[in-house]
Amino acid sequence: MNFTEEQLLDQVALFIWPLMRISAMFVSVPLFSIQAVPARVRLILAVVITLVIMPLLPPLPAVEMFSYTGFMMAITQTMIGLTSGFIVQLVFAAVVFAGQAIALSMGLGFSMMVDPQSGQQVPVIAQVYTVIATLVFISLNGHLLLIQMVLDSFKTLPIGIDGIDKAGIWSIIVWSGRLFAGGLLLAMPVMASLLLVNVIFGVAARAAPQLQIFSVGFPVTLMLGMLLVWKTLPDVLAQFSGMLTDAYDLIGQLLHL
Repeated sequence: MNFTEEQLLDQVALFIWPLMRISAMFVSVPLFSIQAVPARVRLILAVVITLVIMPLLPPLPAVEMFSYTGFMMAITQTMIGLTSGFIVQLVFAAVVFAGQAIALSMGLGFSMMVDPQSGQQVPVIAQVYTVIATLVFISLNGHLLLIQMVLDSFKTLPIGIDGIDKAGIWSIIVWSGRLFAGGLLLAMPVMASLLLVNVIFGVAARAAPQLQIFSVGFPVTLMLGMLLVWKTLPDVLAQFSGMLTDAYDLIGQLLHL
């Protein structure tokens, strides 16, 4: 069977444009975007999923692949995939922010570990929160749900130059601001309790100057902080699940699902 150059380019475009949307999602979504997952694994997953859904895609627009319009279509597909994963990534960023705030309140700001999500040094408490949030994310099948939503988006947002509009981008900005406020609320019970403890130690230091406040205050603050982190963990997990639900609602709104 002989193929003309135009037919060959059409088949390549039918593969490349969906691949860009799917691979961009794998680059930005938590769990798959960590450095522990090789880029080769992400690429293989994206290629396999693309090959599976190719026969199910709606007809492509009659656009040359290497034209300006084709280039803009490629950018649009990439932005759709990146945005879908980035929204979920913001939820994890809020959890890390809460862990950093708690660690600083406990005096553990100097105790650092490498965050597999970003590759940056973060406090130990933030890393503990990240690991727990990742386990909750997996247990809720959050990664599978996001993949399904991106695949369904080919029906509601067919391959073309139409992607996420300005109103959608603005809604992401507004929602991200609320999300980090939610991250601060996650840390607020522990931070407020430790602040009260520090105030008590400050009053004690003024009343009894001979008291070695640093040798007593740090162990007490550390142990109380650990206890508060343990006691508030169920509320943190419930709040994290709620933020994930809001994230998927926003993704569904942007993708017209």
